Amino acid sequence: MVSEFALSCRQLVKRYPDVLAVAGIDLEVRAGECMAVLGPNGAGKTTTVEMIEGLTEPSAGEIEVFGHVWGRSDKDDRAIRAAIGVQLQETHFQEKLSVLETIELFAAFYETSKRASELMALVALEAKASARVGKLSGGQKQRLALACALVGAPRLLCLDEPTTGLDPQSRRQIWEIVERFKAGGGTVLLTTHYMEEAARLADRVAIMDHGRIIALDTPAALIASLGAEDIVEVLADRPLALERLQALPAVGEVRVEAREDGGVRVRLSVQEIGRALPALLALAAEHEARLEGLVTHRATLEDVFVHHTGRGLRDD
Repeated sequence: MVSEFALSCRQLVKRYPDVLAVAGIDLEVRAGECMAVLGPNGAGKTTTVEMIEGLTEPSAGEIEVFGHVWGRSDKDDRAIRAAIGVQLQETHFQEKLSVLETIELFAAFYETSKRASELMALVALEAKASARVGKLSGGQKQRLALACALVGAPRLLCLDEPTTGLDPQSRRQIWEIVERFKAGGGTVLLTTHYMEEAARLADRVAIMDHGRIIALDTPAALIASLGAEDIVEVLADRPLALERLQALPAVGEVRVEAREDGGVRVRLSVQEIGRALPALLALAAEHEARLEGLVTHRATLEDVFVHHTGRGLRDD
């Protein structure tokens, strides 16, 4: 019987002398889906992906890719390497080679590979075929790295923060390439700091913190789990009573953070902003508190992360 999962990690652990980077996670990625892994720096995302890619040896646990288990036999290891494509956070190419030469070099590592012309067309680098890699822009280098990850016609594509540092146009070009790969039946494992990226590409999202998966579901289900349609964030020049904030109409979760200047930062999860906001303004007036800032937004995946961990995705 063929498993529905392209990837299964069972009780995966990675210990270093001074830190437990991955603390016994279970993760299953279905064939044909995109799984995004979110979390702050140090959460264990990259370590997890490197173990799946075979670049880092687990301290404990098992990784199965399309029915083959890493480390079980040379045959299994070769089968996994043939089945996965890898784009690291940063890829260092030989800068004197051309784009065409670089892709052909990577193609030489595989028994069968896609044609360089096909890959250059896929990543929109046909016009740069003879250009030296050292002359490419950051976005062009990332697209070249993606072409090299796809050269062996992988079934599982592992992308570790593939659009970090790119401008919005380059980021969207990468997204379109990933979407075409997935539309062709490919499976994607993606780590990212960008909520828009996860919301657009991922079928399911796993949130990691301190080496553990603390939430896993579809983006819509994770946001719905907050029980809030909107988030209200307020900066006030003096404290507001927590119990009064919690009693405001249509307000769910309340977070209050003291500021060094004696003021507070208040974050409210609300169901009906039309009821909650006037009541909040009235409470501030009652406390004679001056509101130095007020921002509202629809609930997002980042709000899910704050709900679970109490800190933002980009906090170290």
